[in-house]
Amino acid sequence: MRLLNYLAAGCLALASITAQAETVSGLYQVREPVEGQGAEARAAATAKAFETLVLRLTGDPKAAQSPALAELRKDPQKIINQVGTEAGPPESVQVEFDPGSTDSVLRKAGLALWGSNRPSILGWWLNDSVEGSNLVGDGQSSAQPLRRAAQHRGLPLRLPLADLQEQLVANAKQLESNDPAPLRQAAERYGADALLAVHAHEADGKWQGKWQLWLGDQREQGNAEGADQAALADAVMLAVSSRLAPRYVVKAGASSQLQLQVQGMNLQRYAELSRVLEPYGPRLQMAEGGTLTYAVTGNREQLRAQLGLAKLQEVPVEQVPSAPVTPAPNPSAAPSQPAAPAPATAKPFDGLRFRW
Repeated sequence: MRLLNYLAAGCLALASITAQAETVSGLYQVREPVEGQGAEARAAATAKAFETLVLRLTGDPKAAQSPALAELRKDPQKIINQVGTEAGPPESVQVEFDPGSTDSVLRKAGLALWGSNRPSILGWWLNDSVEGSNLVGDGQSSAQPLRRAAQHRGLPLRLPLADLQEQLVANAKQLESNDPAPLRQAAERYGADALLAVHAHEADGKWQGKWQLWLGDQREQGNAEGADQAALADAVMLAVSSRLAPRYVVKAGASSQLQLQVQGMNLQRYAELSRVLEPYGPRLQMAEGGTLTYAVTGNREQLRAQLGLAKLQEVPVEQVPSAPVTPAPNPSAAPSQPAAPAPATAKPFDGLRFRW
C-alpha cells in the first residue's frame, strides 16, 4: 500500500498541472438574460438558469421537469452560492451554483450526471452574409457568440486560427461534405477530440446553419436556426450537446458494478485518472507496481468512452497473460507423501483493462 500513500499525497499538488483540455470550466456558473424589469424578472431568469444547469449536467431536456425537482424549480436558492447581475443590453443574471449540493440533489432525484470531462471540439464555422464569407477564427469578434454559446451549453469549444491555408480548406463545399479528411488534417495541430463543421447564412431575416459533428468514426448532423448569430450558435451547441450526452450519461438503472484495471500509472496519471473516474464512484482495490485496480459503478460502453477521452487504450483480451495451468493429478499414481492442500483459486478478473 506504499504506492497508494505516495499517489494520494501527490494528487492535490498535481491537480493544477493536469491537462485541462477536456475539462469544462465554469460548469456550475450560468448566465441568463433578464426579460423584463424588477425582482420578478430576475427571479424568472434565476429559475431559467437552474433549468439550463440541469440540462448541462444531464443532457436530458426533460430532466428539469422531474417531479422530484419541483421545489427547486420554484426556488433554487438552497443550491446557489451567489447571484450577480451584468449590465446589458440585455441585463443578465450570473448564477453560481454549489457543485456538491447540486450533484447531490440531482442524484437523489434519480438523474445520472455528465461530468466535467467532455470531448474538446474544434469548430470550423463559416458565416455567409451580404458582406461576404468569414471563417470564424480565434481572436475575432465573431468568435464571441460561439464561445458564449458553448459555455452556455457546457461544451469545451476551440476555434482555429483561420489563417489563409485554413480558409482555403474550410470552404462551404468542404463544410457540407461527408468526408472530414481535409478538415481532420488541418485540425491535427489543435489536438481536439471532435470536429464541428457549420455553414451558416442569413436568409429571410434569420440565421440558418447546417452542422456536422465527427467524433471518432461516428458522425452526427442537423440543421438549426436563430434570430441572429448568437441565437443560431446557441441552437447548434444545444443540438451538439444533446447528441454527445447519451454517449457519456447513463440512464438510471443502467449502471452496474465493474472492475477497472489501468496499467502504466504514475503520479501525474493518477491525478488525471482520479478526475476522469470521479462520476463513477471509484474505489481503489489493489495497487501492484504501476497497475491499479478499481471498483466502479457505471456502464461498460460509457466508461470506455470516458477513458478514451483521457487517451487511454483498452488492452485486448488476447494480450492479457493467462493464468498458468496446473496439471491434473494422476489418480493411478500412489502418492509417496500426503498431498499438499490445493492453493485457493483466485477469482478471475472480469472487468476492463486499459493502459496509458
